Amino acid sequence: MPPGGRQMQESRVPARVLLCNLMPDQKLRVIPLGGLGEFGMNIMALQYGNDIIVIDAGMMFPEDELLGVDIVTPDLTFLTENRDKVRALVLTHGHEDHIGAVPYFLAEFDVPIYGTALTLALVDRRLEEHDLENEPQFHPVEPRQQVEIGPFTVEFIRVTHSIPHAMALAITTPLGVIIHTGDFKIDPTPFDNEPFDLHTFAEYGKRGVLLLLSDSTNVDRAGYTESERAVRPRMQEVFSRAEGRLVITGFSSSVHRIQLVIDTAHESGRKLVLLGRSMMSTTEIAHNLGLLNLPDGLLMRPQDLLTAPPKKVAVLISGTQGEPMSALARAAVNNHKHLSVRPGDLVAFSARIIPGNEKAIFRMIDHLSRRGADVLYGNMSPPLHVSGHASVEELALMLNLVRPRYFVPLHGDYRQLAKHARLAEHMRYSGLDSSFVLETGEVLEFDERGARKSGKVTVGRVCIDSGTVAEVVEDVVIRDRRLLSEDGIILPIIAINKHTGRSEKLPEIVARGFAPADDGSGFVQNARQVVALTLENSSPEEMMDWGVMKEKIRMDLKRHIAKQTQRRPLIMPVILEV
Repeated sequence: MPPGGRQMQESRVPARVLLCNLMPDQKLRVIPLGGLGEFGMNIMALQYGNDIIVIDAGMMFPEDELLGVDIVTPDLTFLTENRDKVRALVLTHGHEDHIGAVPYFLAEFDVPIYGTALTLALVDRRLEEHDLENEPQFHPVEPRQQVEIGPFTVEFIRVTHSIPHAMALAITTPLGVIIHTGDFKIDPTPFDNEPFDLHTFAEYGKRGVLLLLSDSTNVDRAGYTESERAVRPRMQEVFSRAEGRLVITGFSSSVHRIQLVIDTAHESGRKLVLLGRSMMSTTEIAHNLGLLNLPDGLLMRPQDLLTAPPKKVAVLISGTQGEPMSALARAAVNNHKHLSVRPGDLVAFSARIIPGNEKAIFRMIDHLSRRGADVLYGNMSPPLHVSGHASVEELALMLNLVRPRYFVPLHGDYRQLAKHARLAEHMRYSGLDSSFVLETGEVLEFDERGARKSGKVTVGRVCIDSGTVAEVVEDVVIRDRRLLSEDGIILPIIAINKHTGRSEKLPEIVARGFAPADDGSGFVQNARQVVALTLENSSPEEMMDWGVMKEKIRMDLKRHIAKQTQRRPLIMPVILEV
């Protein structure tokens, strides 16, 4: 039973979920709803006739301009408009950019969910934060297992990645086989000795594959991605180098890296402390599933960290990307109740810098350095971190094994998708008809005549602010937050006599985050005169309607400020009845 206590339904043999429509329209549609032309928010729909299966439901972290937003999830409008056709959700692996939006998906759709034990356990832990009406229908699967979902037969194929239990999907449809690689690299010496299943990919290639959908994340990197085992020499060197306390940060989902830290700590005679909610949660889940080996007596309580001999302790902590409330970010500014970084500590980053996070990460490293810590980060040889995604030679090998008739690159910015498509075209193996570079929302349609782009569906982003009552943040709210951050806010306060309906004195002007060119007195006086003139030129009927008056004041003041300062602060008139 998973950590959340929900019973997972067995799926050890092929099980038909729903019979397909007896008269399908003979068209197969591949519909990316997120994850193309961007990193994160991976979700794709496959439709044949009146049946749709959904592959992954991921989230992404917000860009800087999405002020106050915690996470971003895909717009599910296309799926809700075809609610009666959605048959199942199939998950490739347990990273947030592939499962982070599952709770929001399940709030709309009560359908079976297929994934490996670890993937479903990670989903289940996320669901503890959400109050869903229906119990999720979990169906755990294993490599080489097949499940039938309407007209689709899905086979799960083991691949190697930076998280255990990662799967590619071979989806047999009435028009041919689609292979979806998920995230992968071809690791010849995987840490858990569970090899990449090259044989099954080759078998499908021999039988014929209609379409290959393949990970493009590392298409800019030549050669092969290093094996996870390549990290061991550097990790051992870091442990032997540390003269005092050792603090290691890594991705909490990197179970193999966690095992490496556990093994090295045990070999070096150091006790290990886990810090950070996600790190502790993933470690608990992986240990319960038998994916982590924890020697007896190795772990130490966080509350004992401050009094432990520095040379006898190591800390494994989450927060590699400088997230403001992460454990490492709080420790860097001396705001963590268990860890206070001090001179003599060695802090090692066993993770890559995700593009866009540079500023937050380097700010955190600066804080750690100010506190006297020796900080290791960035590229080094041997490495302290290796990627979980295939480089060019592995991408070429996948194309050669599968030899699809059509090819669509996945997961990456547009330039990377285009580069991956060119790689397929340049290989010129026999059988490739065409490559398609799709953007999120574009439909690729297949029938007996071949494949073509066929219109677009509604897609977009849903911004989630977990600190609000209604979690979904509307575009107008984000716009207002951006205006506040850039141009400030102005409150014209008008006192209206309830007997005469007129203002008794000049309005007050309150400005925050807005600095006029002069000392401010001239601007405020002119703004008061503008509002007073608006009131004076308003009819008695307008004065009786406060909604109308607020809009007139806002528009007149907006024009005045734009003319005088070329700024556009948020203007919110306040009318008081006295």
